[in-house]
Amino acid sequence: MTESVHEIIRRAETNYINDSANIGDYVSWSMHETIERIIAYLNSKHITGDKDSLGRDKPFFNIITAVVNIWYRATDIDRKDIRVTPDKASNTIPAFFANALLQDWMRRERFGVFLNQWGRVLAQYGSAVVKFVEQGGKLIPSVVPWNRIICDQIDFNSLPRIERLYKTPAQLRDNELYDQDIVENLIETVNQTRKNLGGTNKDNKSEFIELYEVHGELSLATYKDAKEMKVREGDDKKYRQQVHIVSYQKGSDGKYSDYTLYCGYEKQDPYLLTHLIEEEGRSLSIGPVEYLFDAQWMQNHTMKNMKDTLDLASKLIFQTADSNFVGRNILTQVETGHILNHADNKPLTQVNNTKADISSLQNFSNQWRILAQELTATPDASRGITPPSGTPLGTTQALLAQSNSLFTVMTQNKGFAIEDMLRLWIIPYLKTKMNTDKEIRVILDDYDLKKIDAMYVPNEAIRQFNGRAKESILSGELVEPFNPQLEERSIMQGLASQGNVRFLSPGEVNWKTALKDIEWEFDIAVTNEPADKQAALQTLSALIQSINPETINNPFTKLLLTKVINLTGVVNPAELTAVAGEIQSQNVIPNEMAGGVPQAQRNGRAAPVITAQ
Repeated sequence: MTESVHEIIRRAETNYINDSANIGDYVSWSMHETIERIIAYLNSKHITGDKDSLGRDKPFFNIITAVVNIWYRATDIDRKDIRVTPDKASNTIPAFFANALLQDWMRRERFGVFLNQWGRVLAQYGSAVVKFVEQGGKLIPSVVPWNRIICDQIDFNSLPRIERLYKTPAQLRDNELYDQDIVENLIETVNQTRKNLGGTNKDNKSEFIELYEVHGELSLATYKDAKEMKVREGDDKKYRQQVHIVSYQKGSDGKYSDYTLYCGYEKQDPYLLTHLIEEEGRSLSIGPVEYLFDAQWMQNHTMKNMKDTLDLASKLIFQTADSNFVGRNILTQVETGHILNHADNKPLTQVNNTKADISSLQNFSNQWRILAQELTATPDASRGITPPSGTPLGTTQALLAQSNSLFTVMTQNKGFAIEDMLRLWIIPYLKTKMNTDKEIRVILDDYDLKKIDAMYVPNEAIRQFNGRAKESILSGELVEPFNPQLEERSIMQGLASQGNVRFLSPGEVNWKTALKDIEWEFDIAVTNEPADKQAALQTLSALIQSINPETINNPFTKLLLTKVINLTGVVNPAELTAVAGEIQSQNVIPNEMAGGVPQAQRNGRAAPVITAQ
């Protein structure tokens, strides 16, 4: 019998929720339970309820959020940190244009928002599932929530990946890929509320229909069964990458009504599993929240003991052997103004409920707090906490550098994942969209700005001069000799007003023609790995102070200045280029055009002007 995709889903969902994986002889691990516990802790909720057996509130002393935020910002990557670099000299110019197209696509598609969402999930779980889908002529990246994914717990790619979705009737009718006859039948018979994998309702709204989106290597027999085609012998041994979007409803008799909205073949799997640090034998890596499972539990336990102790110490408790007070609340009687009479020789005596040793509980809690910092590489310095008085600065810097070294590895792994995204989806998509002569707008850093201007300015100077010369010849005027320096400087003045923005166009050909020889065999460079910027700034600043100010135009000096400016992030180096263009137009060009010498040179010294190169 051929197993339908609906049966595959039901079996996979049951196994995922109820089964656990034996990672080792002494380690049994449930991916579903781990994810649900992480979600609870991220929302400051106990997995055993908010009250104890006596109905008393249980505090949640959250030590997770601060750690997640540190991991989030320490491994952050922005759009500007992603670059295409040439792998050989002949690919220098093509790589530049490829990088310009990539930056333009990331800006238009708001890829920076995706990077932030992806980084947040990685900082919470240690792993994240990203998905790339081409829809409406656009490549749409997204991060799939872990509580919507059903997969193999040990090897993410070994079994089909199943994503649970909830759609409204309007959303189903709006999708042209879905079989609309099945859609109408499904809408008439199914009326569901959104549920978690465990079966609990997300809310009480019943306007949603549960769908399962399945991607993976499935047999040809499964595909034909979904298409209601005849299954031939041997079809169960042939496998193809497929996508199925289905739904099913369980009747009161225990039988299932199955619906297939769409099925077909696909070129590649749209999912990619990414990690900060990959763990052997687990689809889900170990993130900061899971590292702190025990520390968080012990912090809550200790705080609960402290709360109960302080609550008990704040009460006035009396005791007596007088049978007249059996079943009576002495405190309530006193608060309401009653006069209490007790029998002779059976007085009311106060119970000694003074505070226990709170300091011991605080010390116990502090031990778990220190352990939590060691497990997650988040010492006080990374949390912005001032070290105790007398702590050597070198000790604090060493601790911070040691903790940052782990984040450097994590950021490198994020860079490798971005490289996979570019090679698997983004660059192939851009290649299909290059058949255009559309002008693109790019924002460049100082290095790229100089590189594009070096390619553009000389040719533009010749083009403009030829245009003026042609007009002069036609009008009978005398043509002045071509002066490359003056022509190029004039163009640079115009470009200075644009700052670090440039508009690129392939000219008379389209982008596809201009880049026809590119095989995209480039290197993908992802930067912004954590570094000790303060130490770097001190070193560079000390080096600059030893430089003669009159040599500010020296390329070595300018390189140091650019590095300092990039590290501080206060001024864009391209802004210096714009200012330099204005200075040149004021001090150099008028004198040269008049046949004279700059005022600074007439005074016997060189003018310290940063020129645009």
